[in-house]
Amino acid sequence: FFSLPKGPTKAPTPAPPFRRVDIALGCSYVGEDVRGLLHASGGSSSEHPATLVLRGISVRDDGNLDDVTEYKVPQENPDSSSPIVFEASAQSVSIPHAESMLHADCDGEEVNCEISPYSFQRPGEGPCHTSSFMATLQLSSGISIALVLRGPHCSSWEEEHDATLHPKLRIPMSKEGTLLTTVEFQSSSCNTSLHTHLGSSVTLDCRFALAPSSSLSSLEWRRQHQGSGRRLFWYQVGSTGPAAEPKVHVDVVELRGSGDASLSLQGVSVGDEGTYICLVSTPLYQAQHIIQLHVAEPPRVHVIPAVVSFERDVTTTLTCSIAGYYPLDVSVSWTQKTPEDDAEIPLSNARFSSHRQSQDGTYSITSYLSISSATARAPATYSCHVSHVALAEPISVSAHLKAPEQTGSEGLVGGFIATVIFIVVLFIVLRRK
Repeated sequence: FFSLPKGPTKAPTPAPPFRRVDIALGCSYVGEDVRGLLHASGGSSSEHPATLVLRGISVRDDGNLDDVTEYKVPQENPDSSSPIVFEASAQSVSIPHAESMLHADCDGEEVNCEISPYSFQRPGEGPCHTSSFMATLQLSSGISIALVLRGPHCSSWEEEHDATLHPKLRIPMSKEGTLLTTVEFQSSSCNTSLHTHLGSSVTLDCRFALAPSSSLSSLEWRRQHQGSGRRLFWYQVGSTGPAAEPKVHVDVVELRGSGDASLSLQGVSVGDEGTYICLVSTPLYQAQHIIQLHVAEPPRVHVIPAVVSFERDVTTTLTCSIAGYYPLDVSVSWTQKTPEDDAEIPLSNARFSSHRQSQDGTYSITSYLSISSATARAPATYSCHVSHVALAEPISVSAHLKAPEQTGSEGLVGGFIATVIFIVVLFIVLRRK
């Protein structure tokens, strides 16, 4: 038998509907000038203001899109000094992180957009240049997006002589003076910088989407660190299978099916730190993403002895052992505090060993603090403070200096003296009577 729930059943909250909007981003165009030459004599490229308009991008309508309107092209005849407006149609390729770009201003997020020529026909081959462009978007939250924009073909200009060439780029432009492009290929990563601990597992995000007319050729993951690099993963469509180093994994089924090219790294070690490059290739285009992997391990801190008894004419050494940390930079300091002190007093007479490196790549160091009975005050607390990039806050470990205790011999001597004084005083009093 089954019991039916009492009362009305609450309907699940429906998912917000989608709506197509225009996303306009202020960009910089970095590339060749109208003569196809580098702008400066030193070989640096020219930089020109530009606008990237992503037309008809599907985003979730959360009720805050009432003020979003269609982008209107400024009514002016562009010249070589006007901003270059790239209108990009993305009907066949989904644009990732569209909501983040649309609401960037409201969320206080910065979007850095740079557009550069991907392929450029030399001017000697005719008055019209057929081009593709690469738009690179970097969000302050760590998201990176690469868009390959296919520009208008020169055949349209040759067939329709009334078409106008852009005054700077010499490719056909629309009647409004914009460059009409199509997104042929996009790739993205949601984390350009990652921090992880030793022994953990981490996923380096890399994804892509292609127009129906294109297809995946290959995927390569590389790691570079301190001037050296090596290939970690390589897959070419049509080959027998991927070639991968130990500890790394890419799901080829997800790669071919959904465009998920993410790399999983198991059992992170110090040697895994570095710059990771995800390179996705098609027969015509390539796009890469760079991810910095930082390894950090917090130190273990111990102070011995934990309790010290005060003794006259004796110097005691406290040892603070700091071990198992990475990277190398670490800060160690000592303080003293007695019941009469309002705050801890910094001490500057500590000594340090040299840094030592273990087989796992982590470091250790030892600090020594000498306490002399001639200058020390008891009771007191001596603390070793350690700061490191892997710690949210410094670690403090303390040792306690106990007040001197009265020994048995000192008690007998004191009692004997007190007895003698009492007898002398009593003898004097009785004699006066």
